[in-house]
Formats: sequence, C-alpha cells, structure tokens
Amino acid sequence: MNQRQIEVFHAVMLHHTASRAAEVLFMSQPAVSKTIQQLERSLGFALFERSKGRMTPTPEGQLLHEEVARSFVGLIQLRQAAARIRDFGSGKLRIASLSALSTNIVPAALKGFQQRHPNVTITYQTRLSSEVRDLVASGQFDLGLAADEIDTSGVDAVPYCRYKAVIALPPGHPFTRKRQIKPSDLHGVSFIALSPEDTTRQEADAILRANKAEPRVVLTTPFSSNVCAMVLAGLGCGLVNPVTSAGYVAQGLVLKPFSADVHFRSLMLFPSNRKQSRIVRDCVQEFRKIVQPGGRYESA
Repeated sequence: MNQRQIEVFHAVMLHHTASRAAEVLFMSQPAVSKTIQQLERSLGFALFERSKGRMTPTPEGQLLHEEVARSFVGLIQLRQAAARIRDFGSGKLRIASLSALSTNIVPAALKGFQQRHPNVTITYQTRLSSEVRDLVASGQFDLGLAADEIDTSGVDAVPYCRYKAVIALPPGHPFTRKRQIKPSDLHGVSFIALSPEDTTRQEADAILRANKAEPRVVLTTPFSSNVCAMVLAGLGCGLVNPVTSAGYVAQGLVLKPFSADVHFRSLMLFPSNRKQSRIVRDCVQEFRKIVQPGGRYESA
C-alpha cells in the first residue's frame, strides 16, 4: 500500500466510478482499475464489487475509506495551516513594551489589530526597556517598544514615537498659576526624577546645569507613570510624558508646558535576521497609525 494507491482509492470512492476518478487524477481508466487491484492485493481483501462496469464498495472498503477520509481531512487542514503560516506567521503575536506606552498606545493599537485578526493569540508584557530589548534579541518576542537609551545591538531598531516632556504638578502647587515652567523655576524645588540612564533625564539635566538650576531630587524611578503617581501624592513635581499622564490628570494632576526642548523618544525593536510575518507587519501598521498625524496619540 502506498500514497498513490490511497489517493486513487479515495478518488473512486468520492466520484463513484473509475472513469470519473481517472479524469480528476489525469490518469487513464485502465490505470485507475489496475491501481485499485494492486491495492486490494496488498491489503488482502476486496474494496469493490464489480458488476456491469460499476464499482460498489464492499463493507471492508467502506470501513477503510472512513479512515482514509479522516487522513485526507487532516492533510487538508495541514495545508491550510501551512498557507496561514506562509502568509501570516504562527497565529501568535508576542509583544513587550516599556511602561510609558502600556496604558494607552499599546491597548489602542492592539484593539485595531485584534479587529483585523480576531483569531491571533496575543502575548503582552510590560518590562523595563533593557528587558524588552533582551526578549526581542533572544527571539522570544516578535515586537518590542523601548526607550531610546537601550543598547540596540542584536536587534533591528527603528524610531517609533516622540513626545515633548511636560512638568507634572500636584494640585495647589504654586507653579499651577504659571503658563509654563522654565528650567530656572526648578532650582531648589522638590523633584521626582527619572533614572540617571534615561536619555530624557540626561537632556533635562544638561539644560538645568546650563541654567544653574538644581532641583532637590527626593525620589528616582525609571517609570514616568510612577513620577505621575508620586507627584499626585504631593512629593514634588516632575518631568513626565504627556501620554503617560493622561489617567492621572483625571485625578487632579496638573500639567504645564516645559519651556526647554526635552523629549521622550521610543524605538520599535525586531529580532535581527528574521523576516517579519504579515501578522507582525499588520501590527506595526496599527502602532504607526496610532501616533501618526491625526492619530489618537499623535507624536511630536
């Protein structure tokens, strides 16, 4: 018994005659009949009763075809799965992001993606930017969003979004009466700072030094969302990403423009030396749509 004999047997069962099976398989009718006879000899039992040119399945033939049909269904499903993998990837999407984009940009983009691909399973994690980079570099994740201070060796990195920093103030702070905050205003003021390795903090520190302004740093954190929470609690003011702070404004956080040119910048990361599947490309398109001009979270 071989694969070709099973295919011929399946065709005869589906089309009921050797002549029609021959047409479908691009074979001659005698070749179909001969193949069926060879299969019967190898099996040791008859598959058809032959009478007046017709081939009627025997009970044994019917039983065998039930097994064959299940195998063909499995083969069809396998071919369909292969086509989906070719066009879309595995049907799974793994994304990691820095905290600053996790409560707004990521959910908005993934909602649009899920509407396009409702059957794709999404795994999502919020991590430090350096950890996001490691997950993508190792191939464990398909797409990463990270701050621009990371080491980009081992990944393909492209610019994603950029937002001008603003000053967050607790309710009732004297600075809430100002139209904007200047670097010199921050001298001696209680301040919630980002981590020293953060490029946004480094930009701000350079500007503060140039203006001979030295805030009184009372707390340091790597997350802009934590800065918002600490400011809202009254520990001081801080430099924050306006996208991250949206939920805190509803709780009373006050945002004021910062006169200095300081930005939060993020990167999109991909495993190097790996062609992006259609699923990944479609997801990237949704992330781009969110921050492009006119998008829900338009970047600067």
